[in-house]
Amino acid sequence: MRVAVVGHVEWVDFALVDHVPRAGEIVNGHDPWAEPAGGGAVAAVQLARLAGSASFFTALGDDDLGERSRTRLAELGVALHAARRSEMTRRAFTFLDASGERTITTLGRRLQPRGKDALPWAALAEADAVYFTAGDAEAARYARAARVLVVTPRAAGALEAVSADAIVYSAGDDAERDAAAALLGEARLVVATEGTTGGSWHSASGLSGRWEPAPAPGPLIDQYGAGDCFAAGLTFALAAGRSTADAIALAARCGAWCASGRGPYEGQLRKA
Repeated sequence: MRVAVVGHVEWVDFALVDHVPRAGEIVNGHDPWAEPAGGGAVAAVQLARLAGSASFFTALGDDDLGERSRTRLAELGVALHAARRSEMTRRAFTFLDASGERTITTLGRRLQPRGKDALPWAALAEADAVYFTAGDAEAARYARAARVLVVTPRAAGALEAVSADAIVYSAGDDAERDAAAALLGEARLVVATEGTTGGSWHSASGLSGRWEPAPAPGPLIDQYGAGDCFAAGLTFALAAGRSTADAIALAARCGAWCASGRGPYEGQLRKA
């Protein structure tokens, strides 16, 4: 199967804390680590682990974090196509509290691919599916050439000229919910996740339903990236021609497995 992601990367520093600091409070974080992450990168790695390989079209700063991101994403099995920008790679800091909840602060402008970047855009016309998290309108049109296009409403500004096969968003995120409302008439399938309580879906044909959370292989450890893995699983399953129910079931498994590992990559569901 040929799958790809068009989207963004953030270099993320993680730290475990008992609780997120209140205003003026100092808390002691422990066991810190760092990874290239963000919605595009996490989904690309998850797709690579489901399909055996995945291409990732993105943009990175011309700096040390950009180079470290290139190296690490290659180690994680992603075929990276990254434009260089003469600015800093976006960073983020994530607190992981005792309940497994993540609280994120981003630093810098989100870098995203543009259709005019010298990337192998024509290859997307041969893809079975593309998941789109960030890019300009021209990049979105290239992504639409794939057989299946799944999008997040976070990329709404670029999606006005294309119609997606599926929109997936977090029902608990006000910004995503409001952006999704403007795109609802453009997709065959709309999927709203509700974290550990499951979620709901409806289709352009008038069908709708809910799903319960998937059983996890272990206790909830870290929710960072669970929604991105859900979206990647949905993209993979729709590309494989699975029914809506079966596609969402696989997506829910991907989210649950991610949340059972530390960081976005340790627990990801694999093809085996």
